Amino acid sequence: MTRTGHDWWRGAVIYQIYPRSFQDTTGDGVGDLAGATGRLDHIAALGVDAVWLSPFFKSPMADMGYDVSDYRAVDPLFGALADFDRFVAEAHRRGLKVIIDQVISHTSDKHQWFVESRADRTNDKADWYVWADAKPDGTAPNNWLAIFGGPAWEWDTGRRQYYMHNFLASQPDLNFHNPAVREAVLDAVKFWLDRGVDGFRLDTVNYYFHDARLRDNPPFPKGKTNDIPDTNPYGFQDHIHDKTQPENIGFLKEFRALLDRYDDRATVGEVGDGERSLKTVAAYTTGGDKLNMCYTFDLLGDDFSPAHIRRSVEAFEKAVKDGWVCWAFSNHDVRRHATRFSRNQGEVDKVAKFAIDLLCALRGSICLYQGEELGLTEADIAFEDLRDPYGIRMWPGFKGRDGCRTPMVWEKAKPNADFSTGKPWLPIPREHLARAADAQQGADSVLAHYKAAIAFRKAHPALVDGSIRFLPGSEPEVLAFERETESERLLCVFNFGGAATQWRVPKRFAGATMLADGRAAPASAMTLEPLSVVYLRV
Repeated sequence: MTRTGHDWWRGAVIYQIYPRSFQDTTGDGVGDLAGATGRLDHIAALGVDAVWLSPFFKSPMADMGYDVSDYRAVDPLFGALADFDRFVAEAHRRGLKVIIDQVISHTSDKHQWFVESRADRTNDKADWYVWADAKPDGTAPNNWLAIFGGPAWEWDTGRRQYYMHNFLASQPDLNFHNPAVREAVLDAVKFWLDRGVDGFRLDTVNYYFHDARLRDNPPFPKGKTNDIPDTNPYGFQDHIHDKTQPENIGFLKEFRALLDRYDDRATVGEVGDGERSLKTVAAYTTGGDKLNMCYTFDLLGDDFSPAHIRRSVEAFEKAVKDGWVCWAFSNHDVRRHATRFSRNQGEVDKVAKFAIDLLCALRGSICLYQGEELGLTEADIAFEDLRDPYGIRMWPGFKGRDGCRTPMVWEKAKPNADFSTGKPWLPIPREHLARAADAQQGADSVLAHYKAAIAFRKAHPALVDGSIRFLPGSEPEVLAFERETESERLLCVFNFGGAATQWRVPKRFAGATMLADGRAAPASAMTLEPLSVVYLRV
């Protein structure tokens, strides 16, 4: 079942392309838009509903494109506007929606807005960024920290003030308290809407506003859950003043009002807010006048257990009454889940297949990250090959994000696995070659399993947008839940364990049909093989 119309995003399967690592057509070792267009058949064959393009805008690439210097231009590294237009047209021709990143909490320091803003304190854009005077002793205005290390303030010798940056010093934060900034950002969004994009992934969506009073953040409370690596001092603070401010709600309503002037557009916001993430998602997605959906970091960590999955999903269901979630196990910022979730190297294929089965059974939309359909593992990148500024700064305690960003492997026997005729911007791990797309044509491959799992999800309305209800846990390694619509009720049973186990079938499901072979479910107990799923139609 492929949804169309204004709610096409509800229950959709979205495939993320990280352009610089997908397909190179120029031989410079960096993927481009023409390459992404040329590989759309691979994506369409998976059966997904939409494609999410990570940033391709003009940028000095200090943070791999998440430092935008022109919101309306394609960086020459990736091609030209004509290449983007062709990508959209070809995606639409294959029935794929196109979602693009919008990185609007900050810009590059090379953006013309910032060049003008830093010139003096009286120009037209003087208040477009977050500027503040030094304390009497010359230190920064407050104790806020940057995620990529160090203070969140950088001294500017021209204005003789500090400017705020949540990430790199070359990524100054826009001042969303200024209506002119919000208007300019929305005007840039409109530019892409007019070019036919179907939706936006909003990077760091809860970082737009800051506390106008610039109050210090308190220490992070002991015993609370943090989503920041413990090697990063950013996690020492409770970030109640430098992000997730109440004014953000108003801007998200402005954003939604713009999208509602177009047909069938959608938004998905990235929320990183620790234990407050679900509260933030609820605030941002309820009411039908803000974001369509959000995703958090709940399933992007190392805990892959029935208890954690159930806890995360039930917490969302309780907190977010009329909003929607987008689940993911991997993306361009975290270690690949084939590595995170595998207990040993021999489990990788089984874990990859098991994970997509689970993801396709959960209530919500889902995001797939390029390469996970091949079962790609996290690459071990040497320090001298690192390109990620976060990893370079935090090495060796945190090795950064390059390990999940290595190029796609298309043809096993070709140079650079047919990603590029030149030297790839990141090395291609030798162990990835055996997982190239052309080597996975067998019915038992990870790639074939992805296609089957997505097709299975689409064939069952209960899995697309039905309700979800968990059964009481009888075995610690087993997760069982019902998905239900008016027309269908399914029981999904997952064995996370590395060994076979007996699972007692609840009496009310005795005689239910086992979808794998059409047989009736046993009246008492059934054997669950390790890392396997059983579907019952009630």
